[in-house]
Amino acid sequence: MKIYRYPTKDTWFDLVKRPVLEQQEISALIAGIFKEVQSNGDQALIEFNKKFDKADTQSIKITEAEIEIAENQISDDLKKAIQEAKENISKFHSSQISDISKIETTKGVVCWRENRAVESVGIYIPGGTAPLFSTVLMLAVPANLAGCKEIVLCTPPDKNGNINPAILYTAKLCGITKIFKTGGAQAIAAMTLGTESVPRVYKIFGPGNQFVVAAKEYAQRYGVAIDMPAGPSEVLVIADENAIPEFCAADLLSQAEHGSDSQVVFLTTSLKVLNETISAVDQQIKDLPRNEMAGKSLENSNFIVLNSLEEALEFSNLYAPEHLILAISDFEKYIPMVQNAGSVFLGNYSCESAGDYASGTNHTLPTNAYAKNYSGVSLDSFVKKITFQHLSKEGLQNLGKTIEIMAEAEGLLAHKNAVSIRLKS
Repeated sequence: MKIYRYPTKDTWFDLVKRPVLEQQEISALIAGIFKEVQSNGDQALIEFNKKFDKADTQSIKITEAEIEIAENQISDDLKKAIQEAKENISKFHSSQISDISKIETTKGVVCWRENRAVESVGIYIPGGTAPLFSTVLMLAVPANLAGCKEIVLCTPPDKNGNINPAILYTAKLCGITKIFKTGGAQAIAAMTLGTESVPRVYKIFGPGNQFVVAAKEYAQRYGVAIDMPAGPSEVLVIADENAIPEFCAADLLSQAEHGSDSQVVFLTTSLKVLNETISAVDQQIKDLPRNEMAGKSLENSNFIVLNSLEEALEFSNLYAPEHLILAISDFEKYIPMVQNAGSVFLGNYSCESAGDYASGTNHTLPTNAYAKNYSGVSLDSFVKKITFQHLSKEGLQNLGKTIEIMAEAEGLLAHKNAVSIRLKS
């Protein structure tokens, strides 16, 4: 980890840079995968399972029997936990359903907006070192609430050709029946182009490695939308003198264990809290099964002492973290200062893990400073907003002259005539 004490603002731009990993030239590889899936469909996915996941799969579609077997492999405690998380996520996202409000902008001119679900969506669920069944909840729950008619799930198989049972159980709980054993860029290609088994979707959601991210970007060439630009997970913690160092350390490590390319940033106004948090990190990391990954992540992470909480918030807004934790006493005072963040956690007891699993908010969030211009996944991510308007005769008479003048000024006389011909009648 790198430690900075009271860095001047002219150094901040260097301090907010994400770690740059050695990038492979993968664009040609992605294009080749898309071409292969387009030409050979399911068989291409089966071959890619062998090549990339060392998995022998005769069929890529999950059967009802496989889902039933998976359900029996899940403990009652885990089932109960998943169900409770689903209830909270449903409750929070249900609150985002908006009413239709009709506005009369001019006498006789009524305008309004209505939601329509994206009819077919694809969700990608990583299944490697951390099978993210929680992401099934985060994507399927709002998709169902929005009214999406078709939800397609792709996730990579293990070496035995099986899918993690918690992923299958959660998918069934959320009413997803179209589940396919395919991962990586080939899964994104399948949902983009369609195969004999995998339906073509209109929008793709979900996290993944650099190949999945590149494939999602490539999918947009085919007119398929994606949730947001993605990248390695990250957290920024702001701590005052009343923060609990052991809690801060645990939050930092909870993100660092995602992978060696994850980044954590710790900002504090207290040298004492800085030193105690670093000691707690060194102690807690020893007991983590994924301590090697967490350790590599910490190598690219910054621990910084600043002069004030106002300065810390200014730094945070420049960094624009995926997750922001305000481990400070008077957090209500500082909420208005938060401009750029994916999701914010307030006080010593609001651990980031709560948002990752069960508090109700969505954990699919913008990374790599995209919180400056993107929101996390919400109900709105699964809907289109269509505007409607109705002009009565009186409405057109009231507004017609304005439209005619503006259309003529732009030289679009057919636009003007569409009004004039009605007014003359």
